[in-house]
Amino acid sequence: MKIGIFGGTFDPPHLGHFLAAVDAAESLALDRVIWVPAAQQPLKGADASGAEHRLAMTRLAAEGDARFSVDALELDRGGLSFTVDSLRAFRERYSGAALFLLIGTDAAALLPKWREPETIRALAEIVVLTRSGDGFSLPAGVTALSTRRVDISATEIRARVAAGRSIQGFVPDAVAAYIAAHGLYR
Repeated sequence: MKIGIFGGTFDPPHLGHFLAAVDAAESLALDRVIWVPAAQQPLKGADASGAEHRLAMTRLAAEGDARFSVDALELDRGGLSFTVDSLRAFRERYSGAALFLLIGTDAAALLPKWREPETIRALAEIVVLTRSGDGFSLPAGVTALSTRRVDISATEIRARVAAGRSIQGFVPDAVAAYIAAHGLYR
């Protein structure tokens, strides 16, 4: 079995995340892609919406593809989210599986600052989801996977909501409805 581990803040999860996960699943012939919302990323600021909302939105974003699932491992553990801890848990849970850690170029640039980067490399193949025009130099020991270029960012989505602008086409409809129903990012 081949499993992709796709972590992030997902505040909110958007169509860029979804399409990158689809590209990874297809290109790497993954049996499953597990979306893992971070409790608190050590190299990023606090989330804007709260863990329970990010988990619910991530579940809504991933529900459209049978290969996708969402795991609350990091949220249940609480505190700072360290990828190495999550990969150890997934390695134990899926002992015979090939694990692929799916990250973007922004995360890959910080890889040397992560806790136990060499252990991460031993636990999973690191796959950097690149987009044409990224102009990024990959760290040693990672694989590049070209994905579609989708210029959507969670920061832009939050700003659009705060300004009262539409986010149609940025997030799945179910996520947009959730954001509206819960008054997020206002």
